[in-house]
Amino acid sequence: MRLKDGKDGADYEVVTMTLPLDTERRLEVLGLTEGSHVLIMNNKKRGAIIVKIRGSRFALGQKIAENITVKEV
Repeated sequence: MRLKDGKDGADYEVVTMTLPLDTERRLEVLGLTEGSHVLIMNNKKRGAIIVKIRGSRFALGQKIAENITVKEV
């Protein structure tokens, strides 16, 4: 499933990311890597998705979130 389809309060594990290389590297620096756990704090279907990764909160746009594949933990 894609990250943008996740539910509020659910915990997911990142399986793959198919993003441009510079965007993928930036997310890796922030702690979003394959195998990392992501908690969706707020998923408004038309706006940014607020996620918690390794204790830090980030807002990801819909275009980025639709290119991140996750599985439920």
